[in-house]
This record gives sequence, structure tokens and C-alpha cells, in this order.
Amino acid sequence: MSGKLHIVPTPVGNLEDMTFRAIRVLQEADLILAEDTRTSSVLMKHYDIKTPMRSHHRNNEHRAVEGIVEEIKEGKDIALVSDAGTPGISDPGFMLVRACREAGIEVECLPGPTAFVPALVASGLPCDRFTFEGFLPLKKGRATRLTALADDSRTIIIYESPLRLARTLRQLVEFFGADRQAAVCREISKFHEEIRRDSLGSLAEYYAENQIKGEIVIVISGKDK
Repeated sequence: MSGKLHIVPTPVGNLEDMTFRAIRVLQEADLILAEDTRTSSVLMKHYDIKTPMRSHHRNNEHRAVEGIVEEIKEGKDIALVSDAGTPGISDPGFMLVRACREAGIEVECLPGPTAFVPALVASGLPCDRFTFEGFLPLKKGRATRLTALADDSRTIIIYESPLRLARTLRQLVEFFGADRQAAVCREISKFHEEIRRDSLGSLAEYYAENQIKGEIVIVISGKDK
């Protein structure tokens, strides 16, 4: 009898954001695929989860998928986690889910944490219609993407590294205009959570002079039609 693939979201910051169901699924699984086993081991130890773990990340996902599918066909229940949040959302997972679906394997995705939803809601910007862009292309296609987004009337959500934040805000001013409202959300659900909302121009000036650490979500108001 074939097993099942479980997609299990994990906290983006506060370990208390873990759900009872997620803990149970991880405890009952035969194997946990983790983006970084060292990072995930902290969570597993906290909740006394002793299920074996195996590394599953962008560098090995492509070649590992076929073997994982076969393991599930043989009856293993396998859980997939990323370092934080929901696998597949700017993290490995899509290729494995697709392969399992094509093989007729049941895929169960638990609801749970993801950084962009609390950032969007807490930003105070319209959240009835939005587009999630994840990480923008670093080079090729970046200007084309920004040009298209500049005319989008929906609220725009972008993930960014703190090392590239100042540069990205300068580019957003260039393509979107300095007066467009935005919010820079840092360390969602963690002790040092911070949300700074202002015009893109003001935010670009602030972060040009103030370096920060942590995971960053940028929320930008859509073009006023």
C-alpha cells in the first residue's frame, strides 16, 4: 500500500506557532525531509520529535525526487519541512509535490505559518487583492519584472535579503516612484519583529543609513488607478 507525502509548515520565528496537528504528523511519519537538518533539529528537539531526518534542499531536490517517490510507493509516510514557513513558498517542495501528483500519490498539505500573510495584514495596506512575488530575479529579468509590477493595482509582496534591502528599495523608488506607500516587515513573529511603514522614498533613505538583520518582507501598495 502506497504511503503519503505530508507538507508540514513550521514556525517562521516563534516556536509556539507550531500546531498540534503538525507535531503529530511529524511524530508519526517514517521520515522527515528537511531543508537543513541542523536548523530543523532545533524544532524537533523542542517538541521531542525523534523521526529520522534527511536533507532535502535546492541543490539535491532534482536528483532526489524520483527515489523519494519510490519510497512513498513502497509504503513510507514522508513529511517535508523547510527551514521556516510552508514548503514550496520560496522554498524547496514544488518538484516533489508535482512528481507525487503525477505518480498518483496522495499529498496532504497542512495549513500553517508563512511570513507574507502576517506581513501583509499588519502592514495596513489593502489586502483584498494582492500578488506574491517571492524573491525578485537577481539580474536577468529583474527590470522587466519591476516594470510590469509598477502598473499593477494590487498590493505587491516581495521577499528580500537584508544585505540587498537598500539596493532593492532604491530600485523600487526608480520604478514605482518615491511617493508609493510601502512597509518593510522584519523578523515576523520573532522577538525583534518590526514593521516600518512609509513612502518608498523615505524607506529607501532610512535603510540606506540603517543596516538590519533578519528575514525581510516588503509590502507595496498597488498603483492608484
